[in-house]
Amino acid sequence: MTDILTIARQFIQALPFSRALAMDLTELGAGSATITMPWDARFVGDPATGVLHGGAISALMDTASGASVMSHPSAPTSTATLDLRIDYMRPATPGQTITARAECHHVTRSVAFVRVVACDDDTSRPVAMGTGAFTLDRPKGDLP
Repeated sequence: MTDILTIARQFIQALPFSRALAMDLTELGAGSATITMPWDARFVGDPATGVLHGGAISALMDTASGASVMSHPSAPTSTATLDLRIDYMRPATPGQTITARAECHHVTRSVAFVRVVACDDDTSRPVAMGTGAFTLDRPKGDLP
């Protein structure tokens, strides 16, 4: 495991909501991140079906997106979500882990743009897909 992955995992675990949702950073690349979240009965949105609440899935997607921005080669010192649009394609299968894969595909001086997909075990049919814009907070004089 690389030092950067270790540091990123520690950062994710330092966030109370990430810990509460049992998020696990499994992959980190140059502008990409993959985070998993196990199914948990505490986060079910519909008790009749056992489907996870969309808010838990959106938190996972937002966290993966932010991690992809932070891992981009332009390496901002911090980021925050400006806009995140999520389209829910289908209910997540009860009992299955959700995996969010995010890619920071474009960076300007002050904004990074991300695509993110969340899937359960059926990776051919996404649970949700999203696009987002994130701020870039850089040290003064450190522009791409």
